[in-house]
Amino acid sequence: MNVSELFQGYELLADRADKAFCKMEKEYGPNIRCARHCSDCCHAVFGLFPIEAAYLKQHFDQLKSEVKRAALLRGNEMENSLKRLDATLKAHEGDPQMQAYAMARERIRCPLLDDSQDCILYPHRPITCRIYGVPTRIQGKGRVCGKSGFKQGESFPLFDLDGVYRDLYALSRELLKTEGKDDPEKASLLFSVSRVISAPLDEVIHETFG
Repeated sequence: MNVSELFQGYELLADRADKAFCKMEKEYGPNIRCARHCSDCCHAVFGLFPIEAAYLKQHFDQLKSEVKRAALLRGNEMENSLKRLDATLKAHEGDPQMQAYAMARERIRCPLLDDSQDCILYPHRPITCRIYGVPTRIQGKGRVCGKSGFKQGESFPLFDLDGVYRDLYALSRELLKTEGKDDPEKASLLFSVSRVISAPLDEVIHETFG
């Protein structure tokens, strides 16, 4: 597969997420409280697989120069916040429960969120962003947005993010093969949005930041 074909495969995953969100919205509308300028999901900490990083970077590079400059400045702030979070996680090394608690509480602004509380890459936003407002399965456990109306003990379907992550890993591995590399470890690496938008596209695709 070439890169364009892999991006098409990624877009199918994104489309699956959009359809799952719409289905949940029809069936559980009152419990889903996503709205424009609700930016709770834009402050959650998560990483991008190489395929998603490359896809995001390609579209970021097509934005107007002034929009990119502002995002890169916000990206610097995100990197500083991530360094502070990393120090906190290291301070609780050996205590996975405390680390998970710190990760869940941390709120770091995504550099793609502009000062009007709009996503500058909304049509091309990551899959995690697309399904944030509906219940998901992550690492085998159900998760819900704290602002939603879904309550513990209630029965509702879960969007299988674990399955999507497996597909993203597979696409990322194929992406590395386009450069003649089959590196299972690199295919599983996750990168921050701030790091992705500040790196050259060829580095995102072929080097995955070394």
